[in-house]
Amino acid sequence: MKKMILNFVFLFAIFSISFAQNLSNSTTEGVQFFDGTWQEALLLAQKENKPIFLDVYAVWCGPCKALKKNTFPDPDVGEYYNEHFINVTLDGEKGDGVNVAGELKVQAYPSLFILDSSGNPLVYYPGYLSPTEFLELGKVGIEKNKY
Repeated sequence: MKKMILNFVFLFAIFSISFAQNLSNSTTEGVQFFDGTWQEALLLAQKENKPIFLDVYAVWCGPCKALKKNTFPDPDVGEYYNEHFINVTLDGEKGDGVNVAGELKVQAYPSLFILDSSGNPLVYYPGYLSPTEFLELGKVGIEKNKY
């Protein structure tokens, strides 16, 4: 009987942990980044007629890590950027990021860009931004995209 109760408690604990993890993985707070190539992101931006938010980072960059930890997960930031932009993040030292960083003449990490749907730069900011500052960057980008 004691073993049966312990097994029940153990199974209940495992089920609870699994259920909690599934709930936490299903939330979409924060900026949702496009999962594909740069060319696919450009095609999607043109198809949806949306500007692109582009984060060019390096894995060793402290301010880049701070953006990912503090700014991108913010619910208000996510709501705004997910609605108005195709969000892309690229490692400036690997893959598509090398070419894109070269074309955009990236000289610092992070480099934050708002681009029109064809990939032409509208707004550029090098460095870390708080969630409030980052929201303002997005609003400036939307305004510039109207003209």
